[in-house]
Amino acid sequence: MRLDCVALVMGALLLGACTTEQELVNDRESLLSAAGFAFRPANTPERMQQLANLPPRQFTYQERNGKIVYLFGDAQYCKCLYIGSEQNYQAYQQMVFQRRLAQQNMQAAQMMSMNAWDWGPWGPGFWY
Repeated sequence: MRLDCVALVMGALLLGACTTEQELVNDRESLLSAAGFAFRPANTPERMQQLANLPPRQFTYQERNGKIVYLFGDAQYCKCLYIGSEQNYQAYQQMVFQRRLAQQNMQAAQMMSMNAWDWGPWGPGFWY
């Protein structure tokens, strides 16, 4: 592998490590929407108070009309509540799993390409 390719791979890894909390929150909220969770803004004092009582950016659930309802509140960034069913929650979990699997596959491919490094020009003595 050429040195410029190694630099490109390392740069991509470093950029991935520099993700801000805001970007992570935005990404999670995109997944929640894609999974079918309903977005509700906390646009009244009463809603903000209820939102403040939820654990921040964590799933909670409760039974409502004999069914489980999942809640995901974010009082800090979007000041909103995402509400979904068991089906929405399972879809979200599946998307998270698929994304992690894709990231792991990409990292494995990058490591495999790093293993193709040509040590020849560097001479002997670098093998442990």
